[in-house]
Amino acid sequence: MAAVMEQELTRSRNDEGVLTLTLCRPERYNPLTRSLLDELRGILEETATDESVRVVVIAAEGKAFSAGHDLAEVRSGESEDDHHALFQACSDMMLAINRLPQPVIAQVQGIATGAGCQLVAACDLAIAGESARLATSGINLGLFCGTPSVAVSRNVSAKRAMEMLLTGEFIDAGTAAEIGLINRAVPDDELAAEVQRLASTIASKSPAALRLGKQLFYRQLGMVLPEAYAEASRTMARNMMEPDAQNGIDRFLKR
Repeated sequence: MAAVMEQELTRSRNDEGVLTLTLCRPERYNPLTRSLLDELRGILEETATDESVRVVVIAAEGKAFSAGHDLAEVRSGESEDDHHALFQACSDMMLAINRLPQPVIAQVQGIATGAGCQLVAACDLAIAGESARLATSGINLGLFCGTPSVAVSRNVSAKRAMEMLLTGEFIDAGTAAEIGLINRAVPDDELAAEVQRLASTIASKSPAALRLGKQLFYRQLGMVLPEAYAEASRTMARNMMEPDAQNGIDRFLKR
């Protein structure tokens, strides 16, 4: 008889268009197993077409946000292809966050290490409790955090990223905010409320502007300056054709 799979993820919604996805294996420090990665990617792809969802929050239960990959699962791979499939599944889930039209906020408590730190960096925004600590600690096990390096290096300077990746040392939430890995650190007992405040603020904005803006933001990062401005001009023109923008400007002009 097959073993019953432990629940790894829960989801909840509020009336303001915020979808919260909560990692719920606190006794294991919320590992990013292959099954969890696939489930998260599926939910994100499903959410992309759900117009009732304005913002996604990724949270976690217990004393850790996520300790990253399940090392027992990683070690069980018997070939390079096995390992590649797992790390590619992780990359595909992170890309689903990037491609999602809705903004994604990480609500970070406790530790976030390896792929857990990657998840924080991959989210559009991140708020952490003051006691949170983050690290790309694979190097301590003889494994350079290659896929986390992609997300981390797109948030912080190259030298800061390399220091994290080459030492595996923890940084505290204040330092993470200082270097741009998270938006800010708040008292632990205010974390959930602060994330919900931020999520509600963003959810109150035009869905079309959020969608077009997020997509433009990441596209232009990879462009040279003239191309970035050209793409931004096209996006703003497209945004101006949306009723939300036209009505919003009309309301302002009538004040």
